[in-house]
Amino acid sequence: MNTSQTKDICTEEFLINMGPQHPSTHGVLSLELKLDGEMIRDCTAHIGYLHRSMEKLAENRTYTQFIPYTDRLDYVASMNNNMGYVMAVEKLLNLEISDRAKYIRVIAAELNRIASHLIAIGTFAQDLGAFATPLFYCFREREKIIDIFDQICGNRLTYNYMRIGGVQFDLPKGIDEKIKKFIKYMRSKVDDYDWLLTYNTIFLARSKHIGLLPKDLAINYSVSGPNLRASGVKWDLRKDEPYLVYEKLEFDIPVGENGDSWDRYKVRLEEIRQSLKIVEQALGALPEGDPTVKIGRIHKPSPSEIYLRTENPRGELGFFIISDGSAYPYRLKIRSPSFSNLAVLPELVKGLKIADIVCILGSLDILMGETDR
Repeated sequence: MNTSQTKDICTEEFLINMGPQHPSTHGVLSLELKLDGEMIRDCTAHIGYLHRSMEKLAENRTYTQFIPYTDRLDYVASMNNNMGYVMAVEKLLNLEISDRAKYIRVIAAELNRIASHLIAIGTFAQDLGAFATPLFYCFREREKIIDIFDQICGNRLTYNYMRIGGVQFDLPKGIDEKIKKFIKYMRSKVDDYDWLLTYNTIFLARSKHIGLLPKDLAINYSVSGPNLRASGVKWDLRKDEPYLVYEKLEFDIPVGENGDSWDRYKVRLEEIRQSLKIVEQALGALPEGDPTVKIGRIHKPSPSEIYLRTENPRGELGFFIISDGSAYPYRLKIRSPSFSNLAVLPELVKGLKIADIVCILGSLDILMGETDR
């Protein structure tokens, strides 16, 4: 054919909706993608499918009644949400809890951090095509933590264990030996994940240098937690603004170099090792005393306002509470880490292929329960 007779080949952008039921969106999230062939030109995240008016509900519940609702924020790290909220109310009340309660809270929070990271690692591997082994292994290890929580508080997902002034129950007899046994068991399993995933050729090809998040961009978007540390920012509230007894415990803060999807996975894997170290130390230093609540269920703090933040598995979880002197919060605002971590997604996917968005979203480990609230 004469080249002069050929016509220019024209392409046009088109829109597709990924979710809200797509298995790789990790919840009821809808991503509106503008594509040029397989290349992503723009991405808009649509949230709100799981909105439950959590903050408005708080204004119509007493401070104690709202504790079970915090379980439903990040529902794979319920202990951490319980803890952040009751600590905020305790700050509002100028209430000091017993040392034993502090250590128990640290033990529960770090065990739940491990359980949360196991889900993050297992589902991330599944997103990249490892359909069975890593996910099943991670859930096998997580089940041992769930059994410990079941023995501590009688629940397996939404724990409702923390209380304003302490915890619901003291640790049951013999649970310390069970936790020590789990720590020994889990350390060898983390090494197995390293062997199975970390330097696997296919895993590296799918995650290395994919979804690069520079330090300045992460900070500008208020990204926090493992996603921020994977970009090389050594910021962890357990070290930088210590609470409970974290200042008495020795542990490292893993950081990444490139801020890519592989770094985000690697930071979470290393944090499991550090959490095991924290639990072991806290268990060994657990003081005597009564960690249960010694105050009433109805609290009427003086008119004031406070903000308290803790280091959740997904980043900084903050509670801003305004008291008007009644038994109900006048205003309660929740700062969820997943909201900010999701906001940066469009910046990470532009110019990449549609298959890469599954990898990047999985590496961010967002959870829609706390994103929508």
